[in-house]
Amino acid sequence: MSGLVLKLAPRERVLVNGAVIENGDKRARLAVMTPNANILRLRDAIHPEEVTTPVRRVCYIAQLVLSGDVSAADARRQLLQGVEQLSQVFTDRDSRAHLAVATEALVGDQIYQVLKALRALLPREARLMAAGSS
Repeated sequence: MSGLVLKLAPRERVLVNGAVIENGDKRARLAVMTPNANILRLRDAIHPEEVTTPVRRVCYIAQLVLSGDVSAADARRQLLQGVEQLSQVFTDRDSRAHLAVATEALVGDQIYQVLKALRALLPREARLMAAGSS
């Protein structure tokens, strides 16, 4: 198993199992070999005031698990319900594929992969929201 590979920009910060780690002055590539390590790029973090849409809400729940603020066991039901609700709206093949990946990752307790799959829906959600407000 190769593990998760993180490519960090200079001075980029990442949260690993609750500890904030900052990269040095040069780009870095790190391989995280520990399975189920909780990792969150801080540049990708969604702040509470930004949780204004359904996809962002489900992403935020996954993010809380990665930050150590909520246990995976406590969040599992909310995440499964959130993915199910999103599947009622995102019916195209590509979105369904991302939701299937998120579900499989959730069943396997791979919360980082859940978040990664759900984040892929953010641009689609933004287009839907923009079309709905026009």
